Amino acid sequence: MNSWTVEKEMNAVRIDKFISERMDGVSRSYIQKLIKDERVTVDLRPVKANYKVNEGDRVEVTLPEPVSLDIEPQNIPLDILYEDEDVLLVNKPKDMVVHPSAGHMDGTLVNALLYHCKDSLSSINGVMRPGIVHRIDKDTTGVLIVCKNDKAHNCIAEQLKVHSITRKYHTLVWHNLTEDSGTIDAPIGRHPIDRKKMAINHKNGKPAVTHYKVLERFGNYTYVECELETGRTHQIRVHMTSIGHPLVGDPVYGPSRQPFKTQGQMLHAKVFGFIHPTTGEYMEFETPLPDYFEDILEKLRNSKTVR
Repeated sequence: MNSWTVEKEMNAVRIDKFISERMDGVSRSYIQKLIKDERVTVDLRPVKANYKVNEGDRVEVTLPEPVSLDIEPQNIPLDILYEDEDVLLVNKPKDMVVHPSAGHMDGTLVNALLYHCKDSLSSINGVMRPGIVHRIDKDTTGVLIVCKNDKAHNCIAEQLKVHSITRKYHTLVWHNLTEDSGTIDAPIGRHPIDRKKMAINHKNGKPAVTHYKVLERFGNYTYVECELETGRTHQIRVHMTSIGHPLVGDPVYGPSRQPFKTQGQMLHAKVFGFIHPTTGEYMEFETPLPDYFEDILEKLRNSKTVR
């Protein structure tokens, strides 16, 4: 059981927000489920998700007993960049889903991790996402960190929360991006009509900041590095689209006409840097672009459209 007494400065804060700021690595949606299941009490009484705490309230959270994991470990090869007792960094290939979900119950990174790590994975994000502290999309390639115990998970989650982790992505976007560099600071939330999409949402969105710089220009395309300050769902895809430069190959936010056979957006998690949860040492890992990405860049460099 976790319990806290509400301080004066937290007066009138929604209870899910109050709890999320005290339980690292636990999502707001999971907290809301705990509230719905009456596992959250204030002064020993269950409350609704819209309850606003008052100074002096005694908030208690009772987590459910761990559920046995019914996900099959699978002997899927992993491109491991680094591994120790706390963390594992992998180079995720294209077309691999990170964790099981409806329609993707096998062949995921988690299936591979369960085979490789066995019981040595953090449990904070539940039975469907053991070891997973952040994710990248199915068609996005590159470096991803996995946590092998809850201490490491809490440490990395806190670094993500305070935006101290280095995350640089390489992408190819449509059109000539005239500025050499810039920052997109626009909140992202669920699309008001198409619930499968995210969108710039100034009313209900969460803060989102992406820094970008041009690496190469190819006339109607631009090779760009994006550095994340926050990590919202589809952040780079939504932000670049919002300034008129959707990612090449993006089937959701880009144009229906695609010039290359990319099988999804051209987006690669190039660099990941963090403070190690045990040693306190800063570590940084970089992954090469996948072959298909390099091949397209080379074709563009050799094309008459290069400027």
